[in-house]
Amino acid sequence: MKNYLFILLICMSCASKKEIATPTFDSRIISTEKLSCRAIFVDADKVWLGMDKGRYGFYDKKKDTLVVKTIQSVSNTTEFRSIAATKDAIFILAVGNPAKLIKIDKKSLQETIVYQEENEKVFYDSMQFVDNLNGFAMGDPTEDCLSFIKTTDGGNSWQKISCVNLPKVNEGEAAFATSNTNLIVKGKSIFMVSGGKKSRVFVSHDFGTTWQVYETPIVQGEEMTGIFTADFYNEKTGIIAGGNYLNQNQNWSNKAITNNGGKSWQLIAENEAFGYTSCIQFVPKSNGQQLISIGGTGLFYSPDFGKTWTKFSDDKDFYTFRFESEKVFYATGRNKLVRFEIK
Repeated sequence: MKNYLFILLICMSCASKKEIATPTFDSRIISTEKLSCRAIFVDADKVWLGMDKGRYGFYDKKKDTLVVKTIQSVSNTTEFRSIAATKDAIFILAVGNPAKLIKIDKKSLQETIVYQEENEKVFYDSMQFVDNLNGFAMGDPTEDCLSFIKTTDGGNSWQKISCVNLPKVNEGEAAFATSNTNLIVKGKSIFMVSGGKKSRVFVSHDFGTTWQVYETPIVQGEEMTGIFTADFYNEKTGIIAGGNYLNQNQNWSNKAITNNGGKSWQLIAENEAFGYTSCIQFVPKSNGQQLISIGGTGLFYSPDFGKTWTKFSDDKDFYTFRFESEKVFYATGRNKLVRFEIK
């Protein structure tokens, strides 16, 4: 019995020291059309895109074609950096003034303005639906809180929540519309992240009725520092990332993880892996362990909740991406849409 136990302990020791195999990433360029895209939504049969120059588009997976449309009710300088969907409609939200939220019927492509806000400070950053009725969007402060709008009727009407019912922000605290990942909804929990002079996480566990605000160790204090992207695997396990947009090689104090729903954060991979990143996402069905990051220093993969990272592409022109499955994701950015497959 002792001999068997000794052999078992040796095997366990060997297994613990065994390196985790890094997958390979096959890529296929779908489009190199001239565009700037920071909003992507992967549907069953289409990949929807929010673009610059007042445009949106979709890649039809079956036909293998990219269709680009111009929204007639906005100017050609409008950028749509937020995108979300219900079963029957796609929603795209413009970042600047006036902020127009457009509902697009998936079948007919009929366009309807369902929300509009005019303010010299208006700038919306991110939008998500939790089901076919309830949706939320957040943006920079127009008063002394982050802007927060919601719908309870499937996106047909939207209401802006008063700052009386939202946490106050600090001077110079706002958000970055880099990849539609400033707002995450898991279960009944909403997570919003800020950056700039202050970089924090705003958490609600009741669909935005009450809020708690938590400090983070992410670099902050300047206009272009802080959290640029976040993701949560569930209501407890999450990651925030970003850094210094003006010093994109800075790879310290730019990525942190939580296991308690954002109450506390631990920096990871200090002085290692990527610098500035615009989008980070958990790989589906990975038990909260596998991650992919894209940004100004390339594309990176982690198999161990961000402890270690492997670069799999030097491409710096991707801004955002989303998964179709645990094996396939679509990435877009400057003049490209690419399908990646994890082998």
